[in-house]
Amino acid sequence: MSLAGKTIFMSGGSRGIGLAMAKKFAEDGANVAIAAKTAEPHPKLDGTVYTAAKEIEDAGGQALPIVCDIRDEDGVRDAVKACVDKFGGIDICINNASAISLTPTPDTTMKRYDLMNQVNARGTFLVSQTCLPYLKKAENPHIVNIAPPLDMKAKWFKNHVAYTMAKYGMSLCTLGMSEEFRPDGIAVNSLWPMTSIDTAAVRNVLGGDSMAKMSRLPQIMADAAYVLLNKSAKDFTGNFVIDEFILAENGVTDFSVYTHPDYDGPLAADFFVPDEFLAKSKSKVIQHPGYTD
Repeated sequence: MSLAGKTIFMSGGSRGIGLAMAKKFAEDGANVAIAAKTAEPHPKLDGTVYTAAKEIEDAGGQALPIVCDIRDEDGVRDAVKACVDKFGGIDICINNASAISLTPTPDTTMKRYDLMNQVNARGTFLVSQTCLPYLKKAENPHIVNIAPPLDMKAKWFKNHVAYTMAKYGMSLCTLGMSEEFRPDGIAVNSLWPMTSIDTAAVRNVLGGDSMAKMSRLPQIMADAAYVLLNKSAKDFTGNFVIDEFILAENGVTDFSVYTHPDYDGPLAADFFVPDEFLAKSKSKVIQHPGYTD
């Protein structure tokens, strides 16, 4: 398996899961274009597109930092063009950028509703659409959406209808585009974590240090994405992949390397992971009380 010489266009990626994936690909010598909003350091969040680019290059790849708001159609088209101008094409599109607000309906402002739907659902559609002409020319082209399986139970909607609608919009892109692009040999799959992942969103929005300890490290998603992107695009498409399962299928048996070394308790299941998936997991993963049937 190798991504040497492949060009990846990624939305988001200045930190967290996206950056971990980009660095993993860079170890093979991949080219990675990071299209993200963060040009200046944020008071609560580590990383900018420029610091991410340096880490990618330090890992062994080539990087192109692009300041881009994926809600802006012209900005996305300019970003994709810049990537193609620098690297000659696009082999892989990763829709990683996402906005979150776990608020009930009365507390969700329309500004926040619009942000989530424009970044998550619309942004995934737009970035995929814009990369499509170049993916058609690529060898073994992939689109990967960091989006959950479509488990249509009310428990996933009741606490935050707007966020679930926006996140499932990304998943619907996987469902539809995988069949639409099948004749072109372009794989479209979703990748989602079994557990919560220790990112800035988890620490700042979902529960701080205690939740972070019950979360796996972003490297598990990077390793899972690496396996996914080395699969045959013609043979593996339309799947809602869970990180733990795809790694187990490829011989990984020790998942302790992805947990905090000073924690040995149960791990917190991520949002939208179906109960039957938790039952199949060989890890100690517990459902959040707010999402039980």
